[in-house]
Amino acid sequence: MDVPLWLALLVAGYLGVKLVRPPWWLIAVLLLGGFLLADSVLAPAIDSFTK
Repeated sequence: MDVPLWLALLVAGYLGVKLVRPPWWLIAVLLLGGFLLADSVLAPAIDSFTK
């Protein structure tokens, strides 16, 4: 069974918010921080670390 990555991330995010109940500002900071890190000079280091 092949599940698209976007669907798996959407389900994991939904369950994480429903079960853990983090504050909305923390969710916004994590999303914005991840978006900014993906476009920074640290992106190659993070990419090699995650593989």
